[in-house]
Amino acid sequence: MHPDKHMPEQILELIPQQSPFRFVDEILEVDEDRIVGTYRFKEDEFFYPGHFPGNPVTPGVILVETMAQTGAVGHGIFLMMQKGMPMEEIQKQVTLFSLADEIEFFTMVPPGTRVMVTGEKVFYRRGSLRSNVSMTLEDGRPVCRGILTGTGVRFNEK
Repeated sequence: MHPDKHMPEQILELIPQQSPFRFVDEILEVDEDRIVGTYRFKEDEFFYPGHFPGNPVTPGVILVETMAQTGAVGHGIFLMMQKGMPMEEIQKQVTLFSLADEIEFFTMVPPGTRVMVTGEKVFYRRGSLRSNVSMTLEDGRPVCRGILTGTGVRFNEK
């Protein structure tokens, strides 16, 4: 399946995380091997008042979550679509971390910063996607990187 111009919007619609825990604004490119997305950390994100009062910095766990939402969840949704999984089935899936490894941080991310996230597939099999994911500032300076694995799990229906 060749990605069409509407694929990024479809992926965004299917990412299950929502505000205030959605850290993907835009998917810039996606194919079988790679995805690139962006997010701008708003000045009023819920975590800044406590991390740290008077000197807000984006928490490392939020940076990892931001990498995962594009590099594992978004890319995994694309790969499910590419394999022909019906949209109704994809909507019932949630991607859970099964591995976050070799995470490295290089710089702090203050409020208002726009970041670029790139995920490069290592493998996709049996509903699990392992990716090398990196985050940079808009000028290309590295923020963080790591190996993330997400596994699609079906929501329990009530």
